[in-house]
Amino acid sequence: MLEPLGQPDHPLNALSVIERARLEQVAGDCADLFQRSSSAVEGRNGQLSLHHHGRHRLSDQELAALTAVHNFHIRRADGTTAAERFFGQAHAALFALVLQRMPLPPPPARRRPRPPKPLSLLPVAA
Repeated sequence: MLEPLGQPDHPLNALSVIERARLEQVAGDCADLFQRSSSAVEGRNGQLSLHHHGRHRLSDQELAALTAVHNFHIRRADGTTAAERFFGQAHAALFALVLQRMPLPPPPARRRPRPPKPLSLLPVAA
């Protein structure tokens, strides 16, 4: 991408060495600013900051659950998870494993009959 800048007929070559250095410095500062501003929404820390921002505080259990989802469920374009890359081997699907280990919830309670409401107005025969 920088090759056209080295051509002798490029307009930047008409600038003095000091002006070109200043221009390169400003361009570098802009690139750094963009990198810092986009890092707040990218990657693991960006995800956590968005969760913290939306909910103000995450409990230790919520943070552990989000970490497990990040490490064992979210896949890259190559189809691997962070845990697979770290341990060097495949693992069972996260939610299939959770379904195996978690007991089913109890059935809902039976409805209890409600006592009849007392009539506040009695029908009057005409």
